[in-house]
Amino acid sequence: MAAAEDYYALLGVERTATAAEIKKAYRRLAMELHPDRNKHDPQAEEKFKRVSEAYQVLSDPEKRELYDRFGHAGLERSGYQGFVDVEDVFASMQDVFADLFGFGFSVGPRRRGRRGRGADAQVTVSISLREAFTGTERAVPISLPEPCSSCRGTGAAEGKIVACPACGGSGQMRRGRGPIVIAVTCGQCGGIGRLAAATCKDCGGRGETTAHREVRVRIPAGIDDGQTIQLEGQGQAGRNGAPAGDLYVTVRVQEDPDWRREGLDVVRVLPLSFPEVALGTDREVELLDGTHHRLRVPPGSQPGDALRVRGAGMPRLDGRGRGDALFVVQVDVPRSISPRARELLESLRAELEPQSRGR
Repeated sequence: MAAAEDYYALLGVERTATAAEIKKAYRRLAMELHPDRNKHDPQAEEKFKRVSEAYQVLSDPEKRELYDRFGHAGLERSGYQGFVDVEDVFASMQDVFADLFGFGFSVGPRRRGRRGRGADAQVTVSISLREAFTGTERAVPISLPEPCSSCRGTGAAEGKIVACPACGGSGQMRRGRGPIVIAVTCGQCGGIGRLAAATCKDCGGRGETTAHREVRVRIPAGIDDGQTIQLEGQGQAGRNGAPAGDLYVTVRVQEDPDWRREGLDVVRVLPLSFPEVALGTDREVELLDGTHHRLRVPPGSQPGDALRVRGAGMPRLDGRGRGDALFVVQVDVPRSISPRARELLESLRAELEPQSRGR
């Protein structure tokens, strides 16, 4: 991904551009930079890839919001990788081109090599805040299609297949429109270029069966709610020896009954009595990792004051430092008191009120 380039600048639109304006800008640039139209320009494919990447991000509301808030770094943390090359653009955005131009663009034979790549998959795992603090592992069950072992993914009984009569085995119905060659996936063979002479009984001609397996996911210490981990090659299996897709694991961090997270800091309430906040005290507190710390409560502490234990918060994902643990002072007021306690409080009020009026 070209991290230094601004996606809005690449498409020539303002940051306030509407979805329709972004679509219009990309359609013009895609026609202008299409590799079939610039065969003598060695930079055309790279330019085409970059503007396609910009459109893929800015046309997706979630990706666009992430990019607007955190830039390229936010996209990378979410698992977005951009396009590998121009073939990847055509393989990934066929539906987009059909919507923009009415057909799918073609880049000739190069595209066929990526056609069988397995689809990416997405799963969600839930962990506790304490597990997010320490890091953990999960065995994630997944169920994904894989090529049928009986027909080796062809969908044909005994492997008997024939060239598709509609497209002649190319997988595409090609048409010309000006200087650009455009193509639409063959509707009869689904772009494979071949048809089964007889249907495989194990997969019903689909060429796929469902595989159930577990994937072990290492969840790093410091991960935040909603962040995604990318596992390369753990997605859906590819066809005809093509590589598998990737697995994207979205982590949901459950709420903790005692602690809440604020960035890298962790926060909890510290209940104290009036004498403790007025006179000051030492309190032994439990930190998020289960260890104990002796916390000094200064005299005159006020409700809402945050007492900080440095370095006891969430670790940074890059391993460079930690946040802090904050204990927020809360003064507990008893609902009922003894006659002796009432007498003492009345005396204390008589002592403190002149001081309050003198402030």
